[in-house]
Amino acid sequence: MKKAKLGFKSNSQKEMSQGLSTLLADSYMLYIKTHNFHWNVEGPMFNTLHLMFMDQYTELWNSLDLIAERIRALGEYAPGSYKQFAALTSIKESEKVPKATKMIEELLAGHEIVIQTARKLFPLAEDEHDEVSCDLLTQRLQVHEKTAWMLRSLLAT
Repeated sequence: MKKAKLGFKSNSQKEMSQGLSTLLADSYMLYIKTHNFHWNVEGPMFNTLHLMFMDQYTELWNSLDLIAERIRALGEYAPGSYKQFAALTSIKESEKVPKATKMIEELLAGHEIVIQTARKLFPLAEDEHDEVSCDLLTQRLQVHEKTAWMLRSLLAT
């Protein structure tokens, strides 16, 4: 593949792609966890959580293409295997089906990880005047911060 010449300094284009690959892996693992919880939630909050989790995993699914396509536009290959995602993500899998409240806590922690991953990329994107990546990161942060707020609200006593 011919190298993309986008006006980045030195190795910054590759660094941005690597950071976005981590964001993609975090987003994919959070998608899997959210979909799993959608299928398996039980209890008095079933209907509310079942529908909420469906909205969340649908939004996450749609975001995966945007992130992967940005990596490709930067001239790198996007990770696309479970092995690659597992090596890049900080989000822990749920090996058992937790209670509904624990599901909410785990998803909240996952969204906060994605927020932190996205926020770490901002200085590089800003330094390179990479408005496209800044826009993508801003959109992702907006969604994940709002979702985290909603999940935290469910845990309020």
